[in-house]
Amino acid sequence: MGRRNYLIEGLSGTGKTTVAEELQRRGHHVVHGDRALAYQGDPVTGEPTAVGSHENHLWDVAKVRALVADHHHGSTFFCGGSRNFPAFIDLFDGVFVLEVDLATLHRRLDERPDSAWGGGVPTERARIVRWHQTKETVPRGGIAIDATAPVEHVVDDILRRCGVTP
Repeated sequence: MGRRNYLIEGLSGTGKTTVAEELQRRGHHVVHGDRALAYQGDPVTGEPTAVGSHENHLWDVAKVRALVADHHHGSTFFCGGSRNFPAFIDLFDGVFVLEVDLATLHRRLDERPDSAWGGGVPTERARIVRWHQTKETVPRGGIAIDATAPVEHVVDDILRRCGVTP
């Protein structure tokens, strides 16, 4: 998709979709990973599964590789979360991890409509809080971005770090 490809990751509620929408609004090429690449699968084998949970939220690695190999755009931003990012993280020129404090995380999760959780009330809040504390499900070594700032500032920060004029 891009001659330069960037991954924007983070826990549920950190603002990945909001950042993706702001990047698109500004004319940047964006892949909404949670919409275009995601499926429920076994985190070890990658095989599709009927089990649906955050731990089974994977991206189709072949699709990620194909999109990265297409250099039609100057830059492409892949936004979303996946538990199998280690299978493709080496394809990206930069990795950004959106971070918020625990109070902001709770507020954003409380404000999220039930439809954003697959039609049900979030049942995995304790798991998300644990992941917030341990950071075990986000890429280590990614550039931490304070996502408590207004989205315009968050996107400006990401673009500056990519060498792209905001």
